[in-house]
Amino acid sequence: MHVSRNFRPFGVGAAGATAVFSVIALLSTSLSAQRALSSTAASQRPVTFAKDIAPIFQKACGDCHRPDSIAPMSLMTYDAARPWARSIKQRVQSREMPPWFIDRRIGIQHFKDDPSLSDDEIALIAKWVDSGAPQGDPKDMPPPLPAVDIKKWDIGEPDLIVWSPEYTVPATGSDEWWDLFSDTGLKEDRYIKAIQIKPDSVASYKVVHHAHQYMVDANLAENPSWTTANGDVSLNEYSIGKKADIFPDDSGRLIKAGGKIRFNIHMHPSGEETKLRVAVGMKFYPTGVVPKHAVTTDAMGGSQNLDIPSGEVVRTDGYTPFKTPVKITGFQPHMHYRGKGGCIEALYPNGQTEVLNCAGFNLGWGIMYNYADDSAPILPAGSFLHVINWHDNTASNRGNPDSKNWTGSGDRTVDEMSHSWVSWYPMTEDEYKQEVEARQAARKKATNQDQN
Repeated sequence: MHVSRNFRPFGVGAAGATAVFSVIALLSTSLSAQRALSSTAASQRPVTFAKDIAPIFQKACGDCHRPDSIAPMSLMTYDAARPWARSIKQRVQSREMPPWFIDRRIGIQHFKDDPSLSDDEIALIAKWVDSGAPQGDPKDMPPPLPAVDIKKWDIGEPDLIVWSPEYTVPATGSDEWWDLFSDTGLKEDRYIKAIQIKPDSVASYKVVHHAHQYMVDANLAENPSWTTANGDVSLNEYSIGKKADIFPDDSGRLIKAGGKIRFNIHMHPSGEETKLRVAVGMKFYPTGVVPKHAVTTDAMGGSQNLDIPSGEVVRTDGYTPFKTPVKITGFQPHMHYRGKGGCIEALYPNGQTEVLNCAGFNLGWGIMYNYADDSAPILPAGSFLHVINWHDNTASNRGNPDSKNWTGSGDRTVDEMSHSWVSWYPMTEDEYKQEVEARQAARKKATNQDQN
């Protein structure tokens, strides 16, 4: 795979370079010496849970690792976290936790809502563990986080909440997929600024593998043979670990009046009978406001006709052409047990290629990597997006349920898929040209600051 180092229309690293150059320009010899002394003093004092580690855990782990949330243990108190100290060190050093699997060596590194730890934070946790994981003075503990509120929305109170009908998942058995339909109640077309999908309880989180919502014409919703080929429009997709989708300024998604929402839910038993509902919450633009760009989310890649022999690692490729310039706002790899990771790559009309990002894959976390607005890839008309995924059907893959058998395409978790959910919107030629020029100017400014 060839990686072009010269053709970078989306300005990889420009924001980061600007920040670095600004810091360098401000440093003086005396200030550097003062900071070095301060750093040395900090490195010599003991690292304790109360003063150093608890704030990190609250910031980076508190959404899941606290009482009554989805993680198997809490990390919010010393007594709860201490038994897991060495496991925590291993997980954060391997960057398995917090879940954020972007390869830091390749492509764009500026995203919205990046929960990953800094190198310094990881080093601090490792030092704490290696020194015996001391508690420190309990008076140094930060104030406790508020109790988990399962009803709280990341997008604020939605303008519209649509619930699926209730469904009961049995305690044991095979995976299940059901289409459940609900009226939106909308009397007029509206544009969505932000959207979030949520199961209704901690128990429901444990059985919902993913839930994809579609906007459906009311006359089609009662047809049991209705499929995506009949003209549905993807509304949004949820899988565990995914938060809200907040669209870039002046972009959104249209939801039409008078239709229904189809909740296509993939569920698997958790060992106890579970009654669940899934909700989709939406924040709208003001009535009558039409954003400039309509965001689309598509499954791009090569999920059809997968051929993954026993004991092998297999690569799949899929290509999607764009007739107009486009801005890609985010991507989310989607595979199952044997999925190991993948890349998205731009193939430009001039024959050059560029890897935009690579990310590892973990079935337990469906993370949508939403680009920072000034770093989102912009591709010229005639480009292709190349989705590359790898599946590991060997015994060395700890998550593999059966390395002795061939695996192919299918909806079950024990089958496989190979695509990325990609959010994007078309641009005009003038918009594309203006944004390329703006990013080039920002890069030039950063270069001049470096030279000065």
